Amino acid sequence: MLMNPQDSCIIRNFGHFCELSGGEKSLLHELEKSPTSVRAGQALWQENDKANEFCTISRGWAYSYRDHGDGSRQVLEVFLPGDIVGLREFAFSQRLAGVMMIDDGVVCHFPHRRLAEVIRQSNKLTTVLFAIASRQQALLTERLVSLARRSAHEKLAHFLYEMYLRVLQTGATDDGHFRLPLSQEQIADALGLSTVHVSRTFSAFREKGMVLRERHKITLLDSDALARVAQFDSRYLHDNVRPLFAD
Repeated sequence: MLMNPQDSCIIRNFGHFCELSGGEKSLLHELEKSPTSVRAGQALWQENDKANEFCTISRGWAYSYRDHGDGSRQVLEVFLPGDIVGLREFAFSQRLAGVMMIDDGVVCHFPHRRLAEVIRQSNKLTTVLFAIASRQQALLTERLVSLARRSAHEKLAHFLYEMYLRVLQTGATDDGHFRLPLSQEQIADALGLSTVHVSRTFSAFREKGMVLRERHKITLLDSDALARVAQFDSRYLHDNVRPLFAD
């Protein structure tokens, strides 16, 4: 089975950074051959597994994580449809973190050598790959700041507003409503909080008329107020790649 280019999440993702030619779309389309259905809770790989391929998330959400000896888990990154998973491990022979599906989805695995082919054939796509890798690093940096310095209210506000903006870029949100398939426990593991603390903070946001959470549906009742609580600076989500391709 081959993905239709019109339905390709990776093409939409790269298209956010620059205009793509037909040839460039074809190169990206090659990375979404042989899509594989995966289930919620299924590991794409485990920490210390052999690292010899990437994958694209064509449908569904996933997260990377590290497990600790006391049984706790730290969620490191959240991946949305169109994201490339495993870029940071290109220079390593073993996985630095595990990756698990959050909900049912479709992933496309491709070996490192196929990415090398893209790099050889397109300077533009290579530039965008560097931009994507830089953005993933920026997301991790913001998560580090949250873990180290933000209060519980600031952590959750920042996380929700960030996810809203990321989902907005995929076109999968409607006037402040978006799907957030993470469980309360997974959100807690991403923010270094207890599930009780996450629940109380959601309740506080609801009482203040900022956020309504109904299972996996988030409604931002007052997105400006939420951004103020988070002291949100969106620079790390804005790219500056497009001017490089201007005529």
